[in-house]
Amino acid sequence: MFERVPAALRAVVPQRFRTDIPVVPVVRLAGAIGISSPLKPGLTLANVARLLDRAFSMKHVRAVALSINSPGGAAAQSHLIHRRIRALADEKKLRVIAFVEDVAASGGYMIACAADEIVADPSSIVGSIGVVGATFGFDKLMEKIGVERRLYTSGENKAMLDPFLPEKPEDVERLKALQHDIHQSFIALVQQRRGDKLDSRESALFSGAYWTGQRSRELGLVDAIGDLRSVLRERYGDKVRTPLIAEKGFALLGRRVPGVAGMERLWSGASLADDMVATLEARALWSRYGL
Repeated sequence: MFERVPAALRAVVPQRFRTDIPVVPVVRLAGAIGISSPLKPGLTLANVARLLDRAFSMKHVRAVALSINSPGGAAAQSHLIHRRIRALADEKKLRVIAFVEDVAASGGYMIACAADEIVADPSSIVGSIGVVGATFGFDKLMEKIGVERRLYTSGENKAMLDPFLPEKPEDVERLKALQHDIHQSFIALVQQRRGDKLDSRESALFSGAYWTGQRSRELGLVDAIGDLRSVLRERYGDKVRTPLIAEKGFALLGRRVPGVAGMERLWSGASLADDMVATLEARALWSRYGL
């Protein structure tokens, strides 16, 4: 229909109504996955589902771009986001292009694998295809300061890996078995998505190691080196529109607060404590990659 508008009038038609200008919406997926608090929302399916739905539902879309900057986090949330992206891409028959910023590691790389093409900066960090779990042991400290742990359970494994009790070898073995299962699923997902692009000669590919974007391209973990603006302009023309799909909400001190429910706990002690813990957990993830 737009083609029937006289050429002289097309320039004055707002861009959002023009069908001759390519549109590639951008969804930014940044932060630790599954680590969240009222003041510091992380990446979860609940937080990004509406953004993805909006991006894939826009009119005149040629492709959807994902701007990824994540050190990973919760395996289940990583997989849920990956599956939602693939489901929408298949439903809408749209190509997905992932652009790696500082890092797409572990769960961040799992999300990137939902794309049909992965583009990385040469200095970005990519990979870490593995599973990690960490905790602390306070049993010796408690013994030293004279604190007794009293724990009552029903079920012999209910208190498994309690940080206030001595570590049991059988509990560690059970945890390692769970990690192995998750790791194998991660490997299968990467192999299914990347296929013959992967360099099978690299024995450390699934060891949890990570590489620069440049080296990752040689290993087949990513497809190309570049940045979002340059690649999209080269691919779809200089006039390509790249609207950022952002969450709508009340802005407070530069943060988006999703709804009134979040405001109720915003200034509570529990909220501040949760935010501190989430910040420390996220900081530990980022620091693994020197960031």
